[in-house]
This record gives sequence, structure tokens and C-alpha cells, in this order.
Amino acid sequence: MLEKLAFSQKQRLAYIDFCLLFKGSIYRQDLIKRFEVGLSAGSRDFNLYKELAPQNLEYDVKQKRYFQTSEFKPLFDHDAKRSLIKLANDISDGFDAIGDLHFPVEAPSSLNVPDIFVVAKTVQAILNERALEINYTSLSSGSGKREIVPHSIVDNGMRWHVRAFDRKTESFRDFVLTRISNVKLIGNYEFGEDSDSDTEWQRMISLQLTPHPNNVKFPRAIEMDYCNGGDMKNGLLTIDVRAAMAGYLLRRWNVDCTEDAALKGPEYQLWLRNRTSLMNTSNLAIAPGFENNSPAR
Repeated sequence: MLEKLAFSQKQRLAYIDFCLLFKGSIYRQDLIKRFEVGLSAGSRDFNLYKELAPQNLEYDVKQKRYFQTSEFKPLFDHDAKRSLIKLANDISDGFDAIGDLHFPVEAPSSLNVPDIFVVAKTVQAILNERALEINYTSLSSGSGKREIVPHSIVDNGMRWHVRAFDRKTESFRDFVLTRISNVKLIGNYEFGEDSDSDTEWQRMISLQLTPHPNNVKFPRAIEMDYCNGGDMKNGLLTIDVRAAMAGYLLRRWNVDCTEDAALKGPEYQLWLRNRTSLMNTSNLAIAPGFENNSPAR
């Protein structure tokens, strides 16, 4: 039946589907405002959506809002990788709700693609300030149930992570999305579990990167790699980054973080000049050459 519908109506139905999947709810007025249609036309779209997927939504009379049901199955195919890229860059192809609000996603990844339902529930939790009960498989302790309070989804250059307060360890940590399963929304945020309380997320640090003094014969080549309109000047590139993300960036770019630029090899083309800026920053065991005894996660 979807194939027989006009493109404009398919767009509106896909918008309803996208909102239910990622936001968990939608007001009729959201559809009317987004597509500038009349009340009667908006009502017809919701009625048609309900006819096509009656198990997907239920109307709350008191809140005057449609909510996702526990039996929800997307009417449209929302590809996980494409959705993350669109969310990260506020790109809309007309078949989604991107552009209506800021989604908590930063930067696209080209490798591991998480389950679309894990992404959707995580985004729902962030937007609605909810906690999640998940099954998480870690490198150090295997599989087990955890309660986390997510506030942002980020790309570490290799994998998608969710930055969240972990109620088990009572600390903010990164959880790999592909290692999460059996996601369920539970309670609301509690005091001290929101992003404002995540000091390493809120703290910005400056990284001073230079062409490696020992491994690079022609520093000008490195300057051209990172010039981007003049960002690297006189052999120095200064980047402001969240403390929680510093280790990932340094690993992704293979930055030598030793005190005396001691790492050898053609992969180390950059050196961190202000190594002391990383002091009191956790999760730096992955930064090349930086001594850190943080436990594996």
C-alpha cells in the first residue's frame, strides 16, 4: 500500500514513524507544523498510519500525544548507519524528523554499526531524561545487567559509544553501542547523573600537536595534512577537545604522547607538545605512549 501513496504523504508517514522510533512520541501538531498541512489532513495521516501499523502507537488523551507501544516495529526501513550520519550532521532527506530538534549525536563512523533499536532507545532516553537497563558485555567482566543514564552518543573514530552515568560504579563511562543488548527504559535521571555533572565531558582541554620531530623528514607535508584553512601554523596545531574524548582523538591520529617523542615508526607523524595538559584526565591508556593504569572497559 505504501508504494501507491503520493510522495508527500509517504514523507509524512515516515516522519511519524521516525519520531515514534527515536523520540518515543509525537504530537499531532508536530506533523502539522513540519509539513504545513491542515488539522484534517494531519488527522488523516495519523489514521492512515494507524491503519497500516495499528500496533505501533497509542494515543494518550490526557497528554494529547501519540506514544510508541512495546510492540512497535518500524513501518519504514531506518538504516542505522545512515541514520547516525544524518543525526550527526542534521541532514534530512525528507523522510525523518531531523532538523526539528538537536539530537545528541556527534560525528559519523564508518566501521562498527550498532543495532538500530539500541540507538533508538538510547536517543529516547537522552531526549526524555530517562535511565536505561541494558545487558552489557565488557572486556573485563563479561556480560551482565547494568543501569546507565546516557547523555550523549559519540564516535571515537572506530566505534560508536554512549557517554553515560553508570549506576554500578557510580561514575561516568563510555559504553560501546555494539556491546549493548536488551535495552529497556526505566526511571528518570537522578541528581548528579546528568551531563552537567560529568566533569570530564564538560572540561575542555587544548592539545598542541606538531609534526613528529624524529619520524617526519619533511614537516611541511604534515602541515598540509592539517592546514584546513590555516589551522596548523608554523608547525603547531592547537585543538580544543573534551577531556573525555582526548584519548580517542590521540589514538585515532596516532599522536606520540611520550615526553621526549620516543615512539618510532611511520605511523607516528604527530607529537603532543603539551603533554601536561592531559594530567588528571582518565581513559588515556589508549593514547600512544601515555602511561595510564586505567582498567579496561
